[in-house]
Amino acid sequence: MRIGLLGTGNVARALAHGWRAAGHDVLLGSRRPEERTGLGLPVAGLDETAAHAEVLVNATPGGVSVDLLRSIGAPALAGTLLIDVGVGLSDDFSALTHPNSSLGELIQEAFPLTPVVKTLCTMDSTTMAAPGELTEPGTVFLSGDDAEAKRTTGRLLTDLGWPESSQLDIGGITTARGQEHFAFLFMGIAGGVGSHTFNIKVVTRTSADTF
Repeated sequence: MRIGLLGTGNVARALAHGWRAAGHDVLLGSRRPEERTGLGLPVAGLDETAAHAEVLVNATPGGVSVDLLRSIGAPALAGTLLIDVGVGLSDDFSALTHPNSSLGELIQEAFPLTPVVKTLCTMDSTTMAAPGELTEPGTVFLSGDDAEAKRTTGRLLTDLGWPESSQLDIGGITTARGQEHFAFLFMGIAGGVGSHTFNIKVVTRTSADTF
């Protein structure tokens, strides 16, 4: 697939390398592509990246993501799956920029014709693209209102090394709040284990329970 990644930071580069290794055509999008040479990956402007992509990935800082997407324009994004991996945090990482909602919800609200899937935001960039380097992958969550968009996202997660058994669909885009608000627990765990490269796993009782 043609995958456009908005952003050129650690997250965008890790995912781009992972998907390129799986055979996908990747392109990084930047507001200043002329300043982002030498990354070992192709870089273009935001509009060109959006036009190129069958799937777009938002890997920009969560506090600016909606405005950045608006600069591309709703018509250019209509019908294109957008995988959102961003989390909006203050500069000192002490507060969420969307404390009563989620970035995923705000993007979906702003672009109703663009199916949005929230995933991969409960871990660091190394784990996102190389879950096999952990003792076991753990759990990766998917939130979104469009079933086909989540199936496509699941296949792309598999290409990064996430087996289907590790993928947990937790419901509509409103459940993205739980994924994003995990950021503070993530930072606490990182302090406890002395590393950002880890993941969590959902475990259940051996006898299945129901609500």
